Amino acid sequence: MGGLVTSHGAGMAVPDWPTTYGYNMFLFPISLWKGGIFYEHSHRLYASFVGLLTAVLAVWLWLTEPRQWLRWAGVGALFLVALQGTLGGLRVTLFKDQIGIVHATLAQIFLLWISGIALVTSPWWLKFSSRPPMTAVSPGLTYRFAAVTGLIFVQLILGASMRHQHAGLAVPDFPLAYGKVWPATDPDSILRYNQTRLEVTAYNPITAPQVRLHMLHRVGAVCIYLAVAFCAWACCRQLGFRQPMTRLALAWFGIVNLQFLLGAATIWSLKAADVATAHVVTGALALLTGAGLVALALRGRAVEATFQSSARSDLNRDFSHQLPVEVAR
Repeated sequence: MGGLVTSHGAGMAVPDWPTTYGYNMFLFPISLWKGGIFYEHSHRLYASFVGLLTAVLAVWLWLTEPRQWLRWAGVGALFLVALQGTLGGLRVTLFKDQIGIVHATLAQIFLLWISGIALVTSPWWLKFSSRPPMTAVSPGLTYRFAAVTGLIFVQLILGASMRHQHAGLAVPDFPLAYGKVWPATDPDSILRYNQTRLEVTAYNPITAPQVRLHMLHRVGAVCIYLAVAFCAWACCRQLGFRQPMTRLALAWFGIVNLQFLLGAATIWSLKAADVATAHVVTGALALLTGAGLVALALRGRAVEATFQSSARSDLNRDFSHQLPVEVAR
């Protein structure tokens, strides 16, 4: 919903907050939901609904969850969603794109946080105790999962910066950039780019920093593509194709492939709103999948270590019971 607001350039379609054109947000007449107002106001209502669900979740966890850290995780989720709503309002009242970047980044953090709660409260996770249902991955592969997931998070911040600084089409061609591998950013070149600019969703002239930001985002995309491909290959080599972790890693690679294609399509379509929003959604899914791989890898290693420790304890106990008999013989 937030991606649609930004893709349609509707972030300021409603200029006041928490009211909507002076109306109570929840009483704004449906007959006035037109154009950009529809996207911005729908986003506000949907955000309020998510906030309500998060409050219910926090109370539910506090009353029923025996794990204290998870109860506080519910409180943390409520704090994050409240902060997210406040940042969304300040983006409107203060009219600052920088707040929009933080708002978009916090949305990714909230997604990971709430998805983590969903994972650790699932019956499958709770049964994941005596013996992991998958082979534990090596520490090196776990670190690679974490590093690439962090790289994706940084890439999403760069993407949010591009969207809120209207740099999505600072370079309007792909795979080349103004016909080159790396475009020139001297004043004369920037002037020429602006004279031939085709973008219609943002009328402000592009700048050299915007071009560099756009190209940095492209470089990050290539690095992520290669890194995820390597992680999937390493998983296949270490665990075998049939292991669930391997299949999840291959799915991760598939998501990144789709993300790469949607990024190119965003440029080819002159940043069509539906394509650009799908690009944002797929990026969030790539981040979530990477974080899930990290969580499963860490959990698998912890449970495997517990199982091996228990097995050694049982073996030592059995040996100590048999020792007097062996000595007697």
